[in-house]
Amino acid sequence: MEAVVGLILLLLRVSQGVETYCDGRQDRAQCYGALGGTVDVQLMTSALVLARYWWNENRTVILDGIKTRIMSNLLEDRSSFTPSNGTFRITNLSRNDSGEYQLEAIDLDGNIERRTLHLTIQAPVGSVLLLSECLSEGQMRASCSSEGGDSPQYSWTLDGHTLTHAELLSGNNETNSITLKQHVSGRLLCSVRNQVSRVSREETITDCDRSLLICGVRAAVGVLLLICITAYFAWKKANSNKTEGSAVAGTREHPENSVLMVEL
Repeated sequence: MEAVVGLILLLLRVSQGVETYCDGRQDRAQCYGALGGTVDVQLMTSALVLARYWWNENRTVILDGIKTRIMSNLLEDRSSFTPSNGTFRITNLSRNDSGEYQLEAIDLDGNIERRTLHLTIQAPVGSVLLLSECLSEGQMRASCSSEGGDSPQYSWTLDGHTLTHAELLSGNNETNSITLKQHVSGRLLCSVRNQVSRVSREETITDCDRSLLICGVRAAVGVLLLICITAYFAWKKANSNKTEGSAVAGTREHPENSVLMVEL
């Protein structure tokens, strides 16, 4: 339960201050907003040239206005509309804000225009974890995972350039796990993004063959040290048993001197 609460708090901290922009002047526009963040939707170039306009969602009137006069705003506690540039700003976005919206506008000549846009609210990517491990034949496997974030997309670079087939053994630049060929080294960077956020993590990787050699030497030294310690304790135990055996044998050969031997 504590982990879930911590994740929610992290996502809220990440999403706070995330602002996105959407140009809704084109019909069927696709817009995105960050969960807990702010989105600026430009509904029109200016409301000053319109006689009347309505912005609806599922037949519910969100905004109703006449030129610069706002007749009603269903989201007035967390939104604002600027008639001069036709921008509707919504803050503290929630999942419920996702949906299809329709704009109906009547210009000064009586012409009617209708447009729709779809707004999708996504949780931004919180953080990125990059893990790498050397394989037995000198290759390196790298995996990238993100905390939170809806519909994450992955990309990889090495020393600032996109990974090539000469460097990749398996996977590609759009998967979260890749395997690099032998002798590949440099600054490996994984980026995770969606429509409202982008987070990266970088790690300097070295030649796996050299790393495996170092690990092998360390392992050999450890094994040798373990053998020496085991041999020492075995030798010590053998000497102890030999001493105890000599003492018992002396007692049996000269029982009359056993008390004297103990005293000595």
